[in-house]
Amino acid sequence: MGLPMSVPGNRSRWLPWHAALVFGFLYLPIVTLIVYSFNGPGVGGFPPRNFTLDWYRELFADDAIWTSVLNSLFVALAAVAISLALGIPAALALDRANFPGKVLFRRLVLLPLILPGIITGLSLLMLFREADVKLSLMTIILGHGTALISVATTEVFAGLQKLDRAQEEASLDLGANYWQTFWRITIPNLRLSIIGAALLIFTLSMDEIAVSFFLIGRDNTLPLEIWGRLRRGITPEINAISTLIFVFSLAAIVTWYRLRVRAESKLEIAAELVETGP
Repeated sequence: MGLPMSVPGNRSRWLPWHAALVFGFLYLPIVTLIVYSFNGPGVGGFPPRNFTLDWYRELFADDAIWTSVLNSLFVALAAVAISLALGIPAALALDRANFPGKVLFRRLVLLPLILPGIITGLSLLMLFREADVKLSLMTIILGHGTALISVATTEVFAGLQKLDRAQEEASLDLGANYWQTFWRITIPNLRLSIIGAALLIFTLSMDEIAVSFFLIGRDNTLPLEIWGRLRRGITPEINAISTLIFVFSLAAIVTWYRLRVRAESKLEIAAELVETGP
């Protein structure tokens, strides 16, 4: 006796509901946070009413919040610079060079992605204590840069796997040296991977709390400032700053996506021209 066959129609009928439940679970909390950042009575009260911008006015007058925002921006930008400066050469070494211990090196590069943030933060704290380094924003920068090098390495390495080496070979054949080829051919072709890595590193650094908690000095970053205030209860200012962060992150994602679509369309046009050429 054969097994009953599943009906494709039933599966397709339930799929939109399943997708709606998943997206609702993911995004309804964010929508609620945004709506309550305009709620007149504050955090409590349902349904939201008396919509106002007062909480945003209070937010822009809150010096402690904006000081922590500037600290987080400074740390994130510095972490992006450190991670890319060390991650791009590491990715090139993994893709182009053969050396003893290459497999072990690749595993070690990926290790910070696997380790919990609390382990990374605690180990760096012990290192700075032994080196008699005073905790400050600089120690947080070093901590974030160290923990996020693996992100830059993996993103750029993935881009190198898709790179057409013929362009580099043509550049070398035409008389360019390795540095000229690297800056004029390799880096432009890795632009999307580098931008993607930079955005991801920036976002993870802005959101990092475990490593920052162990390495913080007197100056707070935004996640630690929010965490400290949440210990006293949720306030409308937290909803407002979270809404602004969400809008900024969404704009960054849309910008990167448009750059990617534009670059892919240019590649498709170039491929068509090559195929239809004489």
